Amino acid sequence: MAKPQEKVSFRERLKQIGQVFSFTAKQDKWFVPLVIGAVAIPVALTVLVVLLGWGPFWIPVGILLTLLAVLIVLNLRSNTAMMNVAEGQPGAAASLMENMRGDWRVRPAASSTTQFDMVHVVIGKPGVILLGEGDPQRVRSLLSQEKKRLVKVIGNAPLYDYVIGQEEGQLPVRKLRSTMLRLPRNLTGKDVNALDKRLGALMARPQMPKGAIPKNMRPSKGAFRQQRPR
Repeated sequence: MAKPQEKVSFRERLKQIGQVFSFTAKQDKWFVPLVIGAVAIPVALTVLVVLLGWGPFWIPVGILLTLLAVLIVLNLRSNTAMMNVAEGQPGAAASLMENMRGDWRVRPAASSTTQFDMVHVVIGKPGVILLGEGDPQRVRSLLSQEKKRLVKVIGNAPLYDYVIGQEEGQLPVRKLRSTMLRLPRNLTGKDVNALDKRLGALMARPQMPKGAIPKNMRPSKGAFRQQRPR
């Protein structure tokens, strides 16, 4: 089940905005000039209106318009900066889905390899969505295996799959959110809950990553000999 969002205090909200502001300013060279413009234009218009004799009533209106313009610039440029940083980072698709608004049940790296190829399983009102990250050839193999595993329990729920990347036929990270929001709403909230439970039971048993097993994960030579019945 999706966890209810915790209430954030006003002070904590301001702190979060400050962190986003600082992050965006470091990543985007146009952010600060755009913010200056977002402040200067409404302030100049407000001063002009007051000087023309329209009264001090427009001062608070100008302040509100200035704050609104700054927030719009912050929202647009911060999203772009975050997408630029996320591209190419393992697990970026799952992280973005976990922070999307709406009822999205995300199981990061439901299947994976030791080369950091992974398939994330997402359950939402569109149905079941598989997001593959890593080497395209290995990811497609993982997607095929995951489809065969899931089709046994999802019933008539639609199944979508995407390979995250920049090549032809792949889904760029920056377009992930808009693509998910455009998918049709095929399931009700009750259907999503039931599907989440079935997939949860299926995935309760952990899978070993595909590929060579690291030495520190291999069982000792005598492990199986000790488990034999006498």
